[in-house]
Amino acid sequence: MIDRTRLRSLRADEERRFVETHPRSQELSGKAGDSLLAGVPMPWMTRWAGAFPVFVERAEGARLVDVDGVEYVDLCLGDTGAMTGHALPAVAEAVSRRARDGITTMLPSEDALWVSQDLARRFGLPQWQFAMSATDANRFVLRFARHLTGRPRIAVMDWCYHGTVDETFATLEGERVVPRPGLLGAPVDVAETTAVVPFNDADALDRRLAAGDVACLLMEPALTNIGIVLPDEGYLAAVREITRRYDVLLVIDETHTLCAGPGGATAAWGLDPDFLVVGKPIAGGVPLAAYGMTAAVADRLREPMLGHEIDVAGVGGTLTANALALAAARAALSTSLREEDFAVAIPLAERFTDGVAGVIEQHGLPWNVQRLGCRAEYWFCPPPRNGAEAAAAIDDELDGLLHLWSLNRGVLLTPFHNMALFSPHHCEADVDRHTEVFANAVEALLA
Repeated sequence: MIDRTRLRSLRADEERRFVETHPRSQELSGKAGDSLLAGVPMPWMTRWAGAFPVFVERAEGARLVDVDGVEYVDLCLGDTGAMTGHALPAVAEAVSRRARDGITTMLPSEDALWVSQDLARRFGLPQWQFAMSATDANRFVLRFARHLTGRPRIAVMDWCYHGTVDETFATLEGERVVPRPGLLGAPVDVAETTAVVPFNDADALDRRLAAGDVACLLMEPALTNIGIVLPDEGYLAAVREITRRYDVLLVIDETHTLCAGPGGATAAWGLDPDFLVVGKPIAGGVPLAAYGMTAAVADRLREPMLGHEIDVAGVGGTLTANALALAAARAALSTSLREEDFAVAIPLAERFTDGVAGVIEQHGLPWNVQRLGCRAEYWFCPPPRNGAEAAAAIDDELDGLLHLWSLNRGVLLTPFHNMALFSPHHCEADVDRHTEVFANAVEALLA
């Protein structure tokens, strides 16, 4: 239904508009190439829509302003890192106070105790440790799982994403485990470290775990990084039964699915993992992640954790659990990501979903929009049941146009997703603005 010639013409028009309205970002981008690899401080920043990245000046609440003075409704929110909203006053005050009292000491603080107790209350797992990022937390948990089981492999879902953990950049090509497209410099063949199964296929999981070589299954309760793919009725219960039957530890990564509520999908859906990982927004934008575990798992880990050589066990880091990050987390968790915050944010995501679905239905497009808590995302296919179906529907040209069209009209979506994330700082007018912009883009495409 999409005229590709028209799509490319519209994209060229939007590129010209973008360049004309962002002269300062263009100037800074040109200078950045002299000292920053690819002209950006992080490689994936090259994936933003437009001929060059937008340089940010400030962000507050649900708004972002770039160096050209253009203001955006921020539906990206740092790809979940700022799900609390930007520049929380309580976090800013806590960071300022803690910075004056010492940022990092390699000693525990009272805030560490408070944060661990709050996470235990939210997720139902009694014992916690901290990391700098969810990637690190996942790495540490995988080490623990291999140590506890004596098994070499981990299992993941096809087209999953768990940060930059080497073992998780694996996907299926027929029955073969192969590196995910785009992976650079893998240290070993992922087929040696990783088993991969399709999401929503309990029988495939059963067959693979029966081999007896898998230490743990690392999974999101709903796929999020390949579009939102929701679990079938009864699937997650089957996953828990199968992993228990084969003595495989179940690790739930809630870094994105925290959008389901204060305790993520684990609390919202009554899940029962052995380990749980969460990161990104829990310190209000300051780098911090955490991983929790059951009392039974903690008991089995107590001896090595108290061992003389724990400092070289591959778990930790000099700045990990620093006092600044934990002060920020205490401030963030005590003032945001609470029931009352989700009571505002989730209805906004519902309104977004209804608005996009209405445009799709009006034009008879074979697209879909899915919602998970306060997160929603549209995709250019019928609702997929697994990551492979979602990946097959990726349309880079459509993605690029819709992102740039939105950005040029003051709506910032998450790069390389069509994802919108809502905080208590958003309002219905923000949602309706996106619906209007989305509808105009579709009408222009189909004219």
